[in-house]
Amino acid sequence: MSAHPLDRPVWSSLTGRQAHLAIPRGGALRMDPDFGLFAALAEVSQESLAALGDLVRQHGPSGLVELAPPPPVPGADAASSALCWQMTARAITPLKPLDFEIISLGDADAAEMLALATLTKPGPFFSRTHELGDFVGVKVDGELAAMAGERMRPDGFTEVSGVCTRPDFRGKGYAAGLMAHVAGAILARGETPFLHSYADNAGANALYQALGFERRADVWFTVLAPG
Repeated sequence: MSAHPLDRPVWSSLTGRQAHLAIPRGGALRMDPDFGLFAALAEVSQESLAALGDLVRQHGPSGLVELAPPPPVPGADAASSALCWQMTARAITPLKPLDFEIISLGDADAAEMLALATLTKPGPFFSRTHELGDFVGVKVDGELAAMAGERMRPDGFTEVSGVCTRPDFRGKGYAAGLMAHVAGAILARGETPFLHSYADNAGANALYQALGFERRADVWFTVLAPG
């Protein structure tokens, strides 16, 4: 197994700063389902794969983020598997002055955040995903129009995630402004921001590169469902 924390971001997070969210089973870990669906193996062995299969059957669909798709998992089927770009930023490209206000989001906004993520599908988002890190957003006439926040937190790194905008508010620069804000705050803490984006999402990848993110590695996001 690789020693770089971003080569195995789920394992690095659930054995590090987010260990309190991990459900262990033998040689496998899964994030608490209220927060996310991510899972990882200690090593690729029959014992660890069987433990992962147990977690999938008990807690439902589970997602792995690894340099390669996993081998067959007993009791589970691969519901999907997609190539993603893993990107990091050493600095954020300055944006022109924003003409909208960025506000902090919290528990009082949880239902609206979940509704926005359900509508726009930026990635796995559940009832307590907003508690994984700091989230910010833009509200228009009191309604949440866009948001972005933090998710996995391997030592020295924090993932930018949950970036989404209501369809009727796209094209106003909300996503770029929110991402720059979140990534800038991560850099200010002395950490490196990173993100995952589907390899075939050319528009999003161009935006991330324009903000200063660089492609670090190709990873596979594989979702396992009970077999």
